[in-house]
Amino acid sequence: MNYSILDNDLYKFTMQNAVIALFPRAKVKFEFINRGKTVFPRGFAQKLIDRINELSKISLTDDEKVFLEKTCYYLPPTYFDFLKGFKFNPDEVNIQQIDGDVSVVIEGYWYRTILWEVPLMALISELYFEMTSPEVYSEAEIIENTKVKAEKFVETGILFADFGTRRRFSQYNHDLVVGTLKEYAPENLVGTSNVYFAKKYNLTPIGTHAHEWFMFHAAKYGFKMANKLAMENWVKIYRGDLGIALSDTFTTDAFFMSFDTKLAKLFDGVRQDSGDPFEFGEKTIHHYKSLRIDPKSKSIIFSDGLNIQKALEINTVFKNQIKTSFGIGTNLTNDVGAKPLNIVIKLTQAQPEGRDWISTIKLSDSTGKYTGDIETIAIAKKTLGIE
Repeated sequence: MNYSILDNDLYKFTMQNAVIALFPRAKVKFEFINRGKTVFPRGFAQKLIDRINELSKISLTDDEKVFLEKTCYYLPPTYFDFLKGFKFNPDEVNIQQIDGDVSVVIEGYWYRTILWEVPLMALISELYFEMTSPEVYSEAEIIENTKVKAEKFVETGILFADFGTRRRFSQYNHDLVVGTLKEYAPENLVGTSNVYFAKKYNLTPIGTHAHEWFMFHAAKYGFKMANKLAMENWVKIYRGDLGIALSDTFTTDAFFMSFDTKLAKLFDGVRQDSGDPFEFGEKTIHHYKSLRIDPKSKSIIFSDGLNIQKALEINTVFKNQIKTSFGIGTNLTNDVGAKPLNIVIKLTQAQPEGRDWISTIKLSDSTGKYTGDIETIAIAKKTLGIE
């Protein structure tokens, strides 16, 4: 495995920069959630600890810094200098295993711990498949499978990005897939969320912010103000760059209540990550029209559990109504014949400066994706008027 600090998703770096600027003393806790009830093999936790210790040895190289300076023009030079000196600290991660159950808890200053989620999830996925050795496709079959997908994207004109770092089969397979997509669909592949592979294949690194950005704002400012202030603070830092807003942290309906004319004009579009994509698309188009904004001037990035067929269906419905693009993850980087893991790492508690620890939750547009304690979820739903 080639360890690199850039083997992470762009949104983690963009959020880290914003956290350093606005919330440098905030502390947080992240927890691993095993949605699929995967049973992990004996000795898994210790091997994962060993991999994490390897991560602690890496730092940003000079050529990686040059790449970031060239492509991530919206990040300030002070951030690149910070990242040059950054080191992962394994003491921030607590890993335990009882029989087949694995617990992972990350705790510390938000500006530091924010980079753990994506590489940790990728390591958990890759290590699981290493230790269980499932029967998978050959390398030639994986390349051919990816080539067929790429040709379908070209044939249909669909624009897409690789969002597959967190649940990939392996780093090697991820590399194989991105290289194949770049070769056979260079005009349709608009970029990758993985900065390491963006550098390797001369692609655009893609990403803005994640649910944790909104979840923290709810802990600091309350549920009614969370969406609005999260977006206002994003604009304060990036001033029009990185202009795709994530809509579903506390349901899309609540999001649109805060997505007023100012914000709808400032942001280039929105990202759909849960619920019914067709219903979401109609709601988004209606919302833009209600604000007298031409939907054709805006974009929707669809990113919820997509495959090529689903992306094609969505694109067919909305291609003449609003600009569309697709972030596809697991179906690209873990389509090898083995069942991908259904896992997440989510922000579960936050401690804004001068405050006690507060539970954080995510509602989303799919009840199965709710995270957080039941009491806080009930408070959020009551506060936001969600049934």
